[in-house]
Amino acid sequence: MNTPRIVIAGAGTAGHHLAAALRESGFDGAVSLIGDEPHLPYHRPPLSKDYLAGTAHPDSLSLRAPAFYTEHKVATHLGIPVRQIDRTTHRVVLADDRPLAYDHLVLALGASPRPFDIPGRDLRGVVELRTRADAESLREHLREGCRVVVVGGGFIGLEVAAAARKRGADVTVLEAKPTLMSRALSTTAAAHLAELHTAQGVQVVCSTAVSALEGSAGRVYAVTTTGGQRLAADVVVLGSGVVPNVAPAAAAGLDVANGVVVDEYLTTSDPRISAVGDCANFPAPCGDRIRLESIQNAVDQARYVARRINGHTGTYSAVPYFWSDQFGMKLQIVGHAARSDRTVIRGTDTKFSIFRFHGDELAAVESINDPMTHLTVRKILGAGGTLTPDQADETVDLRALARNLAG
Repeated sequence: MNTPRIVIAGAGTAGHHLAAALRESGFDGAVSLIGDEPHLPYHRPPLSKDYLAGTAHPDSLSLRAPAFYTEHKVATHLGIPVRQIDRTTHRVVLADDRPLAYDHLVLALGASPRPFDIPGRDLRGVVELRTRADAESLREHLREGCRVVVVGGGFIGLEVAAAARKRGADVTVLEAKPTLMSRALSTTAAAHLAELHTAQGVQVVCSTAVSALEGSAGRVYAVTTTGGQRLAADVVVLGSGVVPNVAPAAAAGLDVANGVVVDEYLTTSDPRISAVGDCANFPAPCGDRIRLESIQNAVDQARYVARRINGHTGTYSAVPYFWSDQFGMKLQIVGHAARSDRTVIRGTDTKFSIFRFHGDELAAVESINDPMTHLTVRKILGAGGTLTPDQADETVDLRALARNLAG
C-alpha cells in the first residue's frame, strides 16, 4: 500500500506543527500545507503583545525558516485557501481551481474575528487583530497621544490595550458584559485585571456596548455607546471574540456546531478527515464539548493527529493551559472552567492562584504571577491526578503531591 497523502488545510500554528510532527516522526508520504495568508507559518501571540508594541522584529515571528519546508518536503500553497472539499473523490479544490488529492485531510482552519455589523464599520482607523497584516496595520495607527477605543474586554482586547498604552496612547476598553473576561475568568481574576489596567491609565467601562462609529472624510473620530456616551477615537479596535472557520466543512456536509465536530480521536463525521486547533469542537474529559482558542491546544492536537496517522491508537487527552502577559503581569490558566461554584485562593495580593471547583471537582486554576503553582498543578493534572478543595489550601505542599504522583 502506498504511503498516504496528507493535506493540511490551514497554515497557522496547528497546521505547521502537524506537518513538522509528521516529518520528525519519520512519515515519508506527501505532505501539503495550504494557507490563506501569503506568509509561511508564524507565531501569533506576539501580534497582540511585543510585535504590536514595537519591541519585536518581524523576523522573530517565523515558526521555522523557509528552508525547513523545502528540506522536509512540505509542499506549501500560500495565499490560496481551500474553496471546496470533495469527499467523493478525496480531494480539495483551492481558490485558484487547483485540485489536491488526499488520503487524509486535516482541517486546521482557525477562526476569524466575530462579525461586527454596525454603522461606521468600514471607516478607516477601524481595525481587527487576527493576522500579521492586521497587526502591521494597527501598529502604524498607534502613536503617542492617539485615542484608542478597544471594543471587547477579552484576552486580545486587553493585550491590545496594554500594548497601546506602552506606545503612549490614551486607551478606553468597552466590554458589553458586567466584568472583563466573564467567560474565561473567575470574578476575582477579572477584578484583578481591571484594577491592573486602571492603574496603568486604561479606562475600563463594562456593561457598555457600541451602537455606532462616527467618521469624517472616511475616517473614524468617535464611538457612540448604547448608553448614549460618545467617546473620541482616532483608532477603534474590534476585539469582541472570534468564530470558527467552518464554511468548507459545512459545505462538504461535515457535522459542525460551534466548530467542526470531532470525536475523541479528533476525527470528523468523515473518517478520512480530522480537525484540530481553534476550529475543532471536541469532547473534554469533564463530559462537555468544548472549542479552545489557544496556542497550546493547537500544538497538542496537531501532534496527537500526527501520532495517530503514524499508528497511535489512544484517544486524545491533554490538559489545556493558557497564558497572557499584560503590563508585566503573567496570567496562566490550567484546565477549563465551564462551570465552577467554589474557589480557594492561595498566595498574596500580587502573587496568587485561584483554584476553581465545581462541587469538589477541580475545574481550573488561574495563576497571577505564580508560575510555580501553575506548573505544579499542570504536572498533577498531566499525571492523571486532581485536587480537592482541602488540598488547595495554603498549608498543603503541592509539589510533594506532584512528586508522589510521578512515582
